[in-house]
Amino acid sequence: MKKVLSVLLVLAMVLSLAACKKDTPVTPDNSGSTPTQSASNNNNDNKTPDAPKNDTPADQPDARGMINGKFAEKRHITVELYDRNVDGGTEAGNNAWTQWIQQQMLDRYNVEVEFITVSRWQEADDINNLLAAQTAPDICYTYNYGAIQSYAEMGGVIDLAPVLEENKDLVPSMFDWLGEELIYQDLDPSEGTLWAIEGKRNETCRINTFIRQDWLDTLGLKSPTTRAELEKVLVAFRDNAQTLLGADAAKMVPFSVSYDIGWRAANLIESFMDPNISDKDYYVNGYDDRKFTEPGTKEAIRVLNKWYNDGLVWKDFAEHSGSDDTAEDDMIKAGFVGCFIHNYDYPFRGGKDSINATLAAQYGPQAKFVAINCFEDKNGGYTKYSYSNSGDRKVFFPATNDEVIASLCYLEFMSQASTVEFLQIGEEGVIHTVDAATGAMVIQAPDDAHHDWYQNSGKNIDMTINCNGLRLATEDLTNISLAYSYSDVDPADVKQAIEAAKLDAKVPATPSVGDIKAETEGTDLSGKRDQTYDKAVVAPVADFDAVWDAGMKEYLVDGGGQDIIDERKAAWEATYGTAVNIGN
Repeated sequence: MKKVLSVLLVLAMVLSLAACKKDTPVTPDNSGSTPTQSASNNNNDNKTPDAPKNDTPADQPDARGMINGKFAEKRHITVELYDRNVDGGTEAGNNAWTQWIQQQMLDRYNVEVEFITVSRWQEADDINNLLAAQTAPDICYTYNYGAIQSYAEMGGVIDLAPVLEENKDLVPSMFDWLGEELIYQDLDPSEGTLWAIEGKRNETCRINTFIRQDWLDTLGLKSPTTRAELEKVLVAFRDNAQTLLGADAAKMVPFSVSYDIGWRAANLIESFMDPNISDKDYYVNGYDDRKFTEPGTKEAIRVLNKWYNDGLVWKDFAEHSGSDDTAEDDMIKAGFVGCFIHNYDYPFRGGKDSINATLAAQYGPQAKFVAINCFEDKNGGYTKYSYSNSGDRKVFFPATNDEVIASLCYLEFMSQASTVEFLQIGEEGVIHTVDAATGAMVIQAPDDAHHDWYQNSGKNIDMTINCNGLRLATEDLTNISLAYSYSDVDPADVKQAIEAAKLDAKVPATPSVGDIKAETEGTDLSGKRDQTYDKAVVAPVADFDAVWDAGMKEYLVDGGGQDIIDERKAAWEATYGTAVNIGN
């Protein structure tokens, strides 16, 4: 976990939950809700209702309190929703989109939905506090599975394994969309517990390298295709700052990164990894998605250290951190940066405020970033890692959820293709138009008259809680529309970025080996990692090895990183034996 639960919070949760876990018999009723599950499925008192009997009269509620799939009496559930505090956006928990969801759930299931908003940037703290106060939403989600493990160990999460076993007939769309592999990915193979359901990534492109095409054209340079060629281009940017920036020459930044080096130098780092690395080796060192302990990472950062000392990298990168710090984006949009690595679609995000749209408005349509591949691996390919279709948000039900069946209905609703499509593209003429030549759905920002349909998150990802990425009626329509799903930028540039991100991309395996306890017990490993990355990049070349090795020791020995590696290795071998690749 990025943050260890405070002692007070843990005590509060333990004490409050203990009060709810007395050995009181559970008596099934006809309310349609299910009794709260304990942290262990060994407690025979905690059972979900049986599926409806076939002989239930058609006009009478079944054991769930439903008639023809709809509750006879209105239910009420609460659902977590991120609040991104978007400038010019709408109220996160009350807008046209949330109201549409609420009406649909009432019409289909007679379920009243109330949204509980938490800060996207402080969601861990917000959910911790809500769980401690026993006021957490009935349906919660987070990217951090370690946090869910910790909550479960304190009795704060419902075991979904028996819930799904007894109510699978309620969620056919969810099983069709996610498949058993994703639904049961987090199933503990020894205990049989399932604390969360993985969401699905429908867009698996991850990271790209971007370069200013107009700068290459001005200097008569070809787009680099190797690391050595990129270095020569960065030197040319540095040495021709006057030509490229004129009076702002002193603001030249050939290559920009942020404090999050592991993410923002991913293409460089992954090019130094063995392109034939086994699933086992990748997993054992893969707790940290910034590749900190993967073989080859140190040598990749040595390259960045050299570039930094040669004046090719933004000097002040380590001084700027956090989502509220816009210094780097401001610098890129002002036109002072030549190259950077980031999310595969980063220059296209934000409509008129996107990087490429801002550059074009200032300097003309030729001013833009384009995606390139220039970090070759030892075999001459461009090995990089895409997202797997798992690894997105994990949905869980807190132990205070007394409307489990209604909550399942919500997940079923959110798994239906028509629901996701409407939330992503809305009505024609409001959020999208249709390109006459290709049939693509072209995303657009709503006008002032339809401002309440503004999407506070791209494609309403914060609402489509088990779908990350465009999902339209057919795969062909999705693929055609993806390049048109960014307003105020050239679809051809988006298409090039998608192709660049997919070239030689590897999908990491997703082994199912159960909970890794050490992952919830370590100290601030992400902080130790980021500090080591940053210190190693800015160190004098002669000090690089000493700085890196000291930081790695602190991460592995003092921070508990080695314990995670050892436990992952043991868990792999306990599950897969001597196999080093899944399926072998």
